[in-house]
Amino acid sequence: MQEIPVFTARPIGYFKDAWRRFKRNKASVVASLIIGFLIAFSLFAPMFSPYTVSYQDDYYKFRYPRNKLFLSLGLDFWDGCAEKTLPEHTFYYYLSMGKETGRYAIKGEKYEKFDKEKGSYYQFRLDSYEEIGCVFLSLTNGEYERIQRYQDETGRQVLYPTTSPNLRPTIDGNPKLTLDANYWYQYKVVSGRDENGLPLKQKVLIPVFDDDGNFQNIYASYSGGDGYFSRMRVEGETPLYDYSIPNQTGVEVRVNYHEYYRFYHSYVLKDGIDEPNFLFGTTQAGKDVFTCLGSGARLSFFLAFTVSFVNLLVGGIYGAIEGYYGGNADLIMERVSDILSAVPFMIVITLLKMHMGDGSQLLALFIAFFLTGWISMAKRVRMQFYRFKNREYVLASRTLGAKDGRIMLKHVFPNAIGTIITGSVLSIPATIFSESSLSYLGIVNLNTGSVTSIGTLLANAQPYLTTYPYMILFPALFICLLMLSFNLFGNGLRDAFNPSLKGIE
Repeated sequence: MQEIPVFTARPIGYFKDAWRRFKRNKASVVASLIIGFLIAFSLFAPMFSPYTVSYQDDYYKFRYPRNKLFLSLGLDFWDGCAEKTLPEHTFYYYLSMGKETGRYAIKGEKYEKFDKEKGSYYQFRLDSYEEIGCVFLSLTNGEYERIQRYQDETGRQVLYPTTSPNLRPTIDGNPKLTLDANYWYQYKVVSGRDENGLPLKQKVLIPVFDDDGNFQNIYASYSGGDGYFSRMRVEGETPLYDYSIPNQTGVEVRVNYHEYYRFYHSYVLKDGIDEPNFLFGTTQAGKDVFTCLGSGARLSFFLAFTVSFVNLLVGGIYGAIEGYYGGNADLIMERVSDILSAVPFMIVITLLKMHMGDGSQLLALFIAFFLTGWISMAKRVRMQFYRFKNREYVLASRTLGAKDGRIMLKHVFPNAIGTIITGSVLSIPATIFSESSLSYLGIVNLNTGSVTSIGTLLANAQPYLTTYPYMILFPALFICLLMLSFNLFGNGLRDAFNPSLKGIE
């Protein structure tokens, strides 16, 4: 007699079975990885960045994004530079800066010249970190001596020659040039021909050191040919410069700001910043976009997860009581939730702001989300309890003497958990998007010192959409990835926990 085979298998739990179904949805798996990356970015980006949200530097505002890897590879992408086409006099302004300090604003000293009807123009990549060049600073005598010690210890030149204010240029009658430290020298009109017999065109006085390290006052002018300077000595050997000019607070000096920045952060503040380098660029206030985006994302996730948890807790209890007991209790409680849900969210947040005054706007935002957010969760839980409370296993448990609390927690709630989890997860991106929208519109202001938000970054970047698009690119990309990923992830959770609802939108 042939023996009948017996098939045995291990029982599969509810969550394990849901996980198996979830893994089959490749789009949801990829979306979950993106969500994990965004959460990790919000947690670790502010921690590993040497900058803070409160950091700002007016000289380094509107700096383009720069990646050190791309810069070291010599790629013309993500290198902190911008393609420029500028007239001849502006081109020489940037070129002479590099001739003096050795820090070239023209990347690689590579450029192309072409002539137009209005004159000669040059096309090159302008390094936004070096275009600042030199600046005038007022220092105390102690600070001035500290810079000198730094120069002696490191061999890096920070201080550069300067002249007294009455010798600074007013080219073409423009007194503003006296404030530009890259025009520190006395301007003189030079006519005639250079050493090669060619007519002089651009006339700029730049400091040059000879092979012995002696300073030379030299007028440098472009005369065509290979596109570099030809030099003509006009002042002899006597230099007309100094490294400091006494003033009421101490001395006024002329420094290369890039080198001064390194000195100030590495030698004075010792805050871990070696040199200016902003991965996502800087804002109109000189703030690091990378750090602000990470901090804003952290704030958004914290607010969204907290609101989702509180709404789940309050809405779950409220909806469970409604759905399980029904009758008059359900009728009264449902009318209360209907009244609260009829109040527009915008009115709630406006009244809270007026009531709280100068109080925490983050707290006002949390209260507004809570007052209106738990209602949808309560309705969802109520519907699930109505669905399962009269099933056979519930009636059997009640017959055996189980109390209401045990039935609700052990028998009804576990069967409704799939829908509840899905609703809670999908409320997270909705909260983040609402918070960003309110910040963007200026209804709430979360940009207070050490705190910022994604919506604030988007609002501040809007006026510079065409001139500095990177300012809005990274926050907008974050919001797009977040919304798309959470929607795909939520669909995957719905199909995993409720296979009967698969394909239903």
